Amino acid sequence: MTITPIALLKAQLTIEHDLDDDLLTHKLAVAEEWIGNFTGLSFAVRDPVPASLTEAAVQLAAYWYVQREAATDVRLTAVPFGVLDLVRPYRESVVGHVAA
Repeated sequence: MTITPIALLKAQLTIEHDLDDDLLTHKLAVAEEWIGNFTGLSFAVRDPVPASLTEAAVQLAAYWYVQREAATDVRLTAVPFGVLDLVRPYRESVVGHVAA
């Protein structure tokens, strides 16, 4: 189960059918998990989830939906431009390390 509404991801991707709902839900779950790992705090414990983190989850899930393969002939990045800027302010400090 994801916190981010699948309807929001479908709007981002301009998808009007339900054929890929399972895949989209999976991509959202992975994006939320990635953001939780990066920030040090799970989506599930944030109430409410900040809009910028929701936007980051939608951008990540949309990117991973479109770029489904890790290998390609063109240069890709693992995280699309702007996502790190959206999530960095929420990154928890680690003892002896200040979040970048």
